[in-house]
Amino acid sequence: MRSIILALVLVSAAPSAKLGAGGPVTALPHRYDDYFRKYSKRFFGPAFDWRLFKAQGMAESGLSATALSERGARGVMQLMPITSREVQLKNKDFGDLGNPEWNIAAGIWYGRQLWRSWADDAESVHLREFMLGSYNAGRTPLTRAQSLASERQLDKKKWTSIQAVAPFVPRWDYRQTFDYIQRIFVNLEHMDRLGRIALRGP
Repeated sequence: MRSIILALVLVSAAPSAKLGAGGPVTALPHRYDDYFRKYSKRFFGPAFDWRLFKAQGMAESGLSATALSERGARGVMQLMPITSREVQLKNKDFGDLGNPEWNIAAGIWYGRQLWRSWADDAESVHLREFMLGSYNAGRTPLTRAQSLASERQLDKKKWTSIQAVAPFVPRWDYRQTFDYIQRIFVNLEHMDRLGRIALRGP
């Protein structure tokens, strides 16, 4: 009974899934957890909270393996074709990215490249935001924001500085990017809450 209640709570908390070839798919508890754990550990180490990437997958696709966007992004982690080609070029051991395991692996691997790219240009406490923001919008809008922040004598390595100048950065739908990041953190908070409920027991 407790597992049914948990499932209902998470489904109600999850964002609307994107439509894939198989229709909308809701984010069920434990879906693909093994993959998120495995590849988070491989690319970020055992201490990193693997649930961040599950929360991201929920925001991207509702954890739908068949999700396909109008721009051609596909799968759980909504990888764009150009990103998929980069991932497969550098990871010869990866299988078909249409497979949810490899799609998740690819999304986390790509997140790791973004994390490394910001390591010297963002405060460590804000690396998650920079990684997720550039996953969503690319690096260019964020580097433009950093340049503008520096011009205004703000600390370009702080995410709060990026938020302050975002409305003035050309060709960036910053509201969509900030909403995306917020949804990921809300999903993570829901998972925390469900975990605490499960630990308390019936």
